[in-house]
Amino acid sequence: MVERSWVKTILSSFFLPFFPLLYYTKDGDTMKIKESLQNYIEKEIFPQYQKNDQGHNLEHITYVIDRSLKFAQTISNINYDMVYTIASFHDIGHALDPKNHEKISGDRLASDEVIKKFFTEEQIAIMVEAIYDHRASKEGDPKTIYGKILASADKNTSVESSLQRTYAYRKKNYPNLSLEETIEESRRHLIQKFGKQGYANSKMYFEDKAYQQYLEEIGRLVQDKEEFEKQYKKINHL
Repeated sequence: MVERSWVKTILSSFFLPFFPLLYYTKDGDTMKIKESLQNYIEKEIFPQYQKNDQGHNLEHITYVIDRSLKFAQTISNINYDMVYTIASFHDIGHALDPKNHEKISGDRLASDEVIKKFFTEEQIAIMVEAIYDHRASKEGDPKTIYGKILASADKNTSVESSLQRTYAYRKKNYPNLSLEETIEESRRHLIQKFGKQGYANSKMYFEDKAYQQYLEEIGRLVQDKEEFEKQYKKINHL
């Protein structure tokens, strides 16, 4: 039974004991995502996210899928299979090369022989381009509505998650930094990304009150070094 207009139902699966099967409904109606496509992605693609860091793991992917489908509802004649697939693949290459993961992830989708059975060459090209374009630091706007959906859905709306993600990234990629250096590097990164002139501020293409509230909260926190350090240590159990 649908209790609200947007519901994400999480079920367990015998072949995916650690990963959720996601079923999306809108006002009581199941969205038009092919079950066979969904089953393939959940069985073969989702487990690969175990290789990624905390900020780009399966929890993040399901968050982006959820937000992508919400934004997609506002667009006429959108292809929900494409929206779902784009979000599912968008960070799959992060474990191999974080700095070029959008290229690796897009290429991974393009080379997937099973995915080719579900989409035309033109549709695959659009999906690949959307993944290439999703990174917040990339100059210019995404070229298609699918790219704009992904770029918007990929926005974090939790201060706690931001502090966890910046810590996890630095511990994995810069293990020799001292705790003080890690905290300050994290703060500077968040200022560069979400400060008043941050490169991620302008790349939101849908109305999103949660993201606007997040920007206000993270903006205040990064300007207060003492409070930032306090919250960073508390959230990351340092």
